[in-house]
Amino acid sequence: MLFTPLGYRILVERSEEPTKTASGIIIPDNAKEKPLDGKVVAVSKAIKEKGEIAVGDIVVFGKYAGAEIKIDGKDYVVLNNSEKNDDILGVRK
Repeated sequence: MLFTPLGYRILVERSEEPTKTASGIIIPDNAKEKPLDGKVVAVSKAIKEKGEIAVGDIVVFGKYAGAEIKIDGKDYVVLNNSEKNDDILGVRK
């Protein structure tokens, strides 16, 4: 992948959208909601220096947070983690 986030940003690959409910009902595409978590695939130099978030972490973010981009046919979200604008709600372990 040829993408390096700048400033205080990270690149996140969203988690897979569920296709069935727990009881086995199939969810149609128009009724699915985008997952609000994902795996960190790239971090900026400033984020590496802070040491709070690393590649491979699972982060949780707000419904309307970040900017959606497409790289090599895959959808990603670029999130900001600066002190003034924090799109990231937490890190799941």
